[in-house]
Amino acid sequence: MTGQKVSGQGTSGQGIIGRAVSRVDGPLKVTGRATYAYEHGPDDAPLYGFIVGATIGKGRITRIDSRSAERAPGVCLVMTHHNAPEQGPRDESVPYEYWRAQPMLTGPDIHHYGEPVALVVATTFEQARAAAGLVEVEYAARPGRYDFGALKDDTYIPKMVNAGLPTDTAVGDFDAGFRSAAVTVDQRYTTPYGFSMPMEPHACLAVPRGEDLTVHVSCQIVDAAQASVARTLRLDPARVHIVSPYVGGGFGSKLGVHAETILAALAARALRRPVKVALTRQQVFHLVGLRPTSHQRVRLGAERDGRLVALAHDVTMHTNPDMEYAEQTAATTRSLYAAPHRLTSHRLTPLDLPRGEDVRAPGDAPGLLAVESAMDELADALGMDPVELRIRNEPTVDPERGVPYSDRHLVECLREGARRFGWERRPARPATVRDGQWLVGYGVAAAIRGHFQSPTTVRVRLAADGTATVQSDMTDIGTGTYTILTQVAADGLGLPPDRVRVELGRSEFPTSMGSGGSWGAANSSTAVHGACRTLREKLLAAVCDDTRSALRGLELEKAVFADGRVRIGDASEALGDIVARHHPDGMEATGETLAMNDDPHYTAYSIHTYGAHFAEVAVDADTAEIRLRRMLGVFSVGRVLNARTARSQLIGGMIWGAGAALEEEAVVDPRSGAFVNRDLAHYLLPVHADIPAVDAVVLDGYDDKANALGAKGIGELGICGAGAAVANAVFHATGVRVRDFPITLEKVLPGLPLLDV
Repeated sequence: MTGQKVSGQGTSGQGIIGRAVSRVDGPLKVTGRATYAYEHGPDDAPLYGFIVGATIGKGRITRIDSRSAERAPGVCLVMTHHNAPEQGPRDESVPYEYWRAQPMLTGPDIHHYGEPVALVVATTFEQARAAAGLVEVEYAARPGRYDFGALKDDTYIPKMVNAGLPTDTAVGDFDAGFRSAAVTVDQRYTTPYGFSMPMEPHACLAVPRGEDLTVHVSCQIVDAAQASVARTLRLDPARVHIVSPYVGGGFGSKLGVHAETILAALAARALRRPVKVALTRQQVFHLVGLRPTSHQRVRLGAERDGRLVALAHDVTMHTNPDMEYAEQTAATTRSLYAAPHRLTSHRLTPLDLPRGEDVRAPGDAPGLLAVESAMDELADALGMDPVELRIRNEPTVDPERGVPYSDRHLVECLREGARRFGWERRPARPATVRDGQWLVGYGVAAAIRGHFQSPTTVRVRLAADGTATVQSDMTDIGTGTYTILTQVAADGLGLPPDRVRVELGRSEFPTSMGSGGSWGAANSSTAVHGACRTLREKLLAAVCDDTRSALRGLELEKAVFADGRVRIGDASEALGDIVARHHPDGMEATGETLAMNDDPHYTAYSIHTYGAHFAEVAVDADTAEIRLRRMLGVFSVGRVLNARTARSQLIGGMIWGAGAALEEEAVVDPRSGAFVNRDLAHYLLPVHADIPAVDAVVLDGYDDKANALGAKGIGELGICGAGAAVANAVFHATGVRVRDFPITLEKVLPGLPLLDV
């Protein structure tokens, strides 16, 4: 049998992918042994930095006096624009914002409230914070643009919107189609400024070692952090070492680095000492990007049978005049419903406020609040069941791109959700169900989110003892990356999960696009899957002509990898024995995923995830107090990698959607550009008492156009449409339609029906 040709790579017989495996990093987290950025302890005792923020929203520093702060106990450095090191410029030729330089303290001009004007570094955090209050700053304030409501018509057209999507689209003749429609809806909806607010604040420890700099930072994309720090400090990227093994949430706010990271790095290099900087919760509101406020006009025209003939979604939102960000808020409408005549557009209003950035489900979350509310209004105008209206407008191909869908099961989500929720008990007429003091209502909304693929490389190494190590700079932001990569590698190599070790979050590891945009799990898992396939091929090639192997001469294409062994029929051999004989120092392989532009499937197909949300609310008949009673989401996401973490992600998104509908709103002081409710006592988020029974169900699926695993992103789908289902339930309970989010009792109370006691 010498020279036998190896065909195939064998298969895994374990079926670990998809199981509800508990988090492999769970014991470390619950025992406090998972080390986050600010918790790392360098060899030398670290210094602590505290940022001094501007107290005006627009103008110029005319005088800054740091002498009192410099004389304060423990102070080592007060850095201002007078003594900050030279830094690299923000290079617009770098295609993605998060990879660009982020220079700080570069001049006296103030662009928004809270912008850093000084960094105080001292021996302890308390000393640094106390000394920060001694820095004297005088300003020449100028009138700023802070009031979106007053300035929303002062707009311009961006070249493109987020994710490289076109700014505007047009299909057919919308005006003619809308005029011809038997029933029309033309409404305007507003969404407020929103923030990510992860549990772990933005924090950094910068440690200088000769010409190198190690940066322990809470970030979502290690490669972006390395590039941004290197460009800002004008260093060779190889000299910047990013360490981010555990991240306490991000939701988009840690895709790029911010003031805390750059200022810690600058101070560490200036003092040749480790420096820690963490943002306070109040500082997060002004030093981290936010979801822009939006004004959305939605126009729907339908025949009497509910079929849409015209659909338009026009969005105006705020942007920072120096750092443009155009959230893709109208893009969510482009693939959702069939209609021959269509328009979408985005316009920007420059305001002197912090820049916009990606916040969980950018574009989709605020866009679906408006569109799915408008669909509910159309159903009411038609006297049609809202579930049936959506089903009647199910497209057969992508209505704007004209390509087939890869795997679309929105109708199944709607029908299964209606069955489980008991939708048939919902009365058609609003404000007709009462439970004692409470008015009860039911709402539904559809969910859609594009699935993205980006370049990712993973290395998998097999040791002679039969253990495997997975390495990537991919981050785990609390979503379960360590666990799903363990499952994919264990399944791909036929190993027990406890024989797999996953190492993440270091710039020395192979490069990925990190965690964000719901692409992280599918990208990194697909790369691991590919690396394991290559390793199986190498292992089978090794035993092909090996006279010492029990597998020699057998049909290798029938090989099954399971339980740490390779089996062909009744013959088997331990994985470790094969590696030890042929690769005593271990063997490795890399796996990769392509960019979307390089994968023909993403051109030939419209690839999305889908869902349907159902909500029940109760509204107090006297006070208009709103209580969420239950929520159900049914989702189609292709293949599920871990049933437990998938459900957790979806439920978390649903809860966020409920908060967006009922609570979450950042309020700007139009005199100064400051966010007046810049803490978690006043920027309201859902707490346990706000959220009763919530359930998420995932349909069985496999999208072979998305990737080799058939899996798609989950992390952001849960929020998409969830808020609209709650809003629609409030309308059904009361007959009051609120289009200015969030829905608070003072917006509902004036329209409550008068009821007999």
